[in-house]
Amino acid sequence: MELYSAMINKKQAGEKQFAILFDPDKVDHKKILKTARLAQKSGVDWFFVGGSLLIQNSLDSCIKVLKENCDIPVVLFPGNTLQMSSKADAILFLSLISGRNAEMLIGRHVIAAPYLKLSSLEVISTGYMLIESGKPTTVSYMSNSAPIPADKNDIAACTAIAGEMLGMKLIFMDAGSGATNPVPEPMIEMVAKSVNIPLVIGGGINTPEKAAGACAAGADIIVIGNAIEKDHELIPKISASIKR
Repeated sequence: MELYSAMINKKQAGEKQFAILFDPDKVDHKKILKTARLAQKSGVDWFFVGGSLLIQNSLDSCIKVLKENCDIPVVLFPGNTLQMSSKADAILFLSLISGRNAEMLIGRHVIAAPYLKLSSLEVISTGYMLIESGKPTTVSYMSNSAPIPADKNDIAACTAIAGEMLGMKLIFMDAGSGATNPVPEPMIEMVAKSVNIPLVIGGGINTPEKAAGACAAGADIIVIGNAIEKDHELIPKISASIKR
């Protein structure tokens, strides 16, 4: 519970948190190293590592570079049950509570659970919610589930409440990788007011202004991946906007 306790303590202290998402298929050793060093200087809180598909068998090597070059905790953000590594510090045990695909709600978790129990990974149960972003995303396609419409704040809030009541430790609202639009701020605000556990927001956040807006609406942890892959210089700018 060490990393989750840190997330909770920062939330209770009113400290907004910044997570950088690495898709091991999209970054090489040089990019990982550059990002890690800049993230350390910029006060990044977490590294999330994972993707919808991993076709280059580079998960372990990505984590290894991160662990050897900075002390920011590494948390697995798995796209499937194969994306597990003992080199990480923790894993987001994602249950896709916005969908109705039983495999993503509990099926694959049954397969992964005994391996995780034997591992040293801190397991953080996470209610994962896909939010409509203006275009189909890899996550919605791979999960065979429809996202929550971007204008249905009440559905998002009730889904998050149910996740918390089911014992989830985090709520993760995601517009998806490369989303056209981020999760709308009114939806973030309504969900944030409806639950007490940390609220994570990702997808479509590609400017300091969008990051700051999500935080102001009630997000506790901002996750950014694609935008940073394209421009490393966004790291200190976004960090400053989140932690101001």
